[in-house]
Amino acid sequence: MLVVVRGAGDIASGIAVRLHRAGASIVMLDVAVPTSVRRTVCFSEAVRLGEAEVEGIRGVRCESAEEATKVAATGTIAVLVDPKGESIPKLAPEAVVDAILAKQNLGTTKDMAPVVIGVGPGFHAGESSGADCHAAIETKRGHYLGRVIYDGSPIPNTGVPGNIGGYTTERVLRAPADGPFEPIAKIGDQVKKGDLVARVSSEPLYATIDGVLRGLLQEGCPVTKGMKSGDIDPRCKVGHCFSVSDKARAVGGGVLEALLHFSHRLEG
Repeated sequence: MLVVVRGAGDIASGIAVRLHRAGASIVMLDVAVPTSVRRTVCFSEAVRLGEAEVEGIRGVRCESAEEATKVAATGTIAVLVDPKGESIPKLAPEAVVDAILAKQNLGTTKDMAPVVIGVGPGFHAGESSGADCHAAIETKRGHYLGRVIYDGSPIPNTGVPGNIGGYTTERVLRAPADGPFEPIAKIGDQVKKGDLVARVSSEPLYATIDGVLRGLLQEGCPVTKGMKSGDIDPRCKVGHCFSVSDKARAVGGGVLEALLHFSHRLEG
């Protein structure tokens, strides 16, 4: 089975890991300058570096749909710069998973593949005329995380990050100004509240809580004031910085369930 995953950030990469281990071939589509903060567990790093590895699974940047198809067939995850999904007709996948997590649908439609799955807010699943996917996956932390919705939509975006270790908005680092991002600390570092972790246009970005720096944008990444630029994990487990998160695994499990649920479509 060939699955195209739109997006290659941490949630999309967690989905790709679960599907890859279940035997699927994967092609991931992302933007030319990814802004994933959890870069150590994102196949989007292949866009910048040429290749990336997540939990022992290798991903490589490809330059065409033809190359991506060949690479995916070998068991390596193929990564294409294609934010609009223009390569999908050439790839002709059995399934498309939109895991861009833009809180809205950026162009995914039910006719892109036999099975189309939307991840997070902004999608409506079902057979009604207004549906844009066959199934949608809940991404809000809590009781329903990873639930597959076959008729309806995930919980709308609240604008408040999920609770980790008793912190929500406090654990997210946001750019203090517009300009190129200049990291001072690195992912995996232990930080204290008030420590300098980065600069943007000479403006300092300080740690907001004590914990482990779980995510941080790359050197030179263009940011705007208030943009999410890092993530501090108050649980202080350095190993968490280099493995797929509990949330990404749960969402990935939901995607796998949906694919199995619609197996009759894939066999047809």
